Amino acid sequence: MFKKMFRKDKNEIVYAQATGEFVNLQDVPDPVFSQKMMGEGIAVKPADGKVVAPIDGEIIQLADTKHAFGIRSELGQEILVHVGLETVALKGEGFTVHAKLGDHVRKGQLIIEADLDYIEKNASSTVIPMVVTNSAEGQFDFEWKEATSVTAGETAVFEAKVK
Repeated sequence: MFKKMFRKDKNEIVYAQATGEFVNLQDVPDPVFSQKMMGEGIAVKPADGKVVAPIDGEIIQLADTKHAFGIRSELGQEILVHVGLETVALKGEGFTVHAKLGDHVRKGQLIIEADLDYIEKNASSTVIPMVVTNSAEGQFDFEWKEATSVTAGETAVFEAKVK
C-alpha cells in the first residue's frame, strides 16, 4: 500500500514501458495518440513483447481485450499503456496479462506479454504508446528526457511534478 496518495511534495520519474526504440508521440501513426487527444506521453517500438509498469502505482484499468492497462501513480498521474495500434480488434489474442485490476505494482513489474509476430501480422503496428490521460487538466509540468533506445523499467522517459 502507498503511504500517501496524490502527494504534492516531489517529482515523479516515469520509466519506459517496454524495451526498444524511443518514438516521439507525434510520430505514432494514429491521430488519437499523435495529436495528443488522449494526453501527453511517449511511445516505444518494442524489441520484445514484455510490457511493464512504468512507475509504482495501482492498476486502475485493464482492457477486456488485454491490449491496454491504466495505472495511477502516487503523484496522481493516470497513465495509459496501449500495446500496438488497432489491437482491440484482436479480442485478446496474442496477449497474456500478469496483473489484475486493483493490484499495486512496482516499476518494471511485468504487466502484459504480447506476441509481437502475431500483432505484426494482424494489427496496424506494434508501437506501444504511453500517455498521461489526465495531463490535459493542467495539474502537471513535464520534463521530457532524451532517448533513442530504452530499456523497460530502467530508462527514464519523463519527469512529472504537480503544479
